[in-house]
Amino acid sequence: MLRTLVWFIYFWIYQALAYPKLKKLDKLEAEGSIEERNAFVKPEIEKWAQNLLKVAGCKVEVIGLENIISDRPVLYVSNHQGNFDIPILLGHIPGRKGFIAKDSLEKMPLVGRWMKHIQCVFMNRENIRQSAAAINEGIKNLKGGTSMVIFPEGTRSHDGNLLEFKPGALKLGTKPAVPIIPLTISGSIHMMPKGSYAIKPSLVKVFVHPAIMPEDYAEKDTVELTESIKELIASKL
Repeated sequence: MLRTLVWFIYFWIYQALAYPKLKKLDKLEAEGSIEERNAFVKPEIEKWAQNLLKVAGCKVEVIGLENIISDRPVLYVSNHQGNFDIPILLGHIPGRKGFIAKDSLEKMPLVGRWMKHIQCVFMNRENIRQSAAAINEGIKNLKGGTSMVIFPEGTRSHDGNLLEFKPGALKLGTKPAVPIIPLTISGSIHMMPKGSYAIKPSLVKVFVHPAIMPEDYAEKDTVELTESIKELIASKL
């Protein structure tokens, strides 16, 4: 319980102390200095994520870093075990990336603004038209050079096992024809299980699978590609 209290205090104190940096990012975006904004926000958000994990007592081991592609945008497709999955991937998977995230995160004070600056896209999965618009915005980010992360289960797992992938989720990668890199997160469910706010120290492993290149999936239909990626992710759970 003490660790949880300390973590939440640290979280909001950090947000308050970082507010001037957030204002600078707002200014850079308003001026149209997008490249400068991107260069400024990347190390800040990585440090933020790593510090949150350190205070939570989380140790992260990444297996397969050699599979990361750094010279072009990619779509990361990951399972979703817990609230710490976004900081885990921000802090330990190299490169600039945004997330397809639930729309409630956009409403979080300060946090929503930081997420917008790393080009996160907020989705209301109950609204079909808004979901389609969010996917299109994510495609625009990929075409503009920003890698994206999607959790195709659409919500966190209760027990760590994979849920069904939402149909059409992989269009985010197949429409702009970018490499797709599956990720398996194992162990983050123990940090803060769904329905609980208690934070527990954990060892989390992130498996980076080999990229599936556009020429590899060009002949596959969406259902076949989705199932093959799901099997890859499940193989390391």
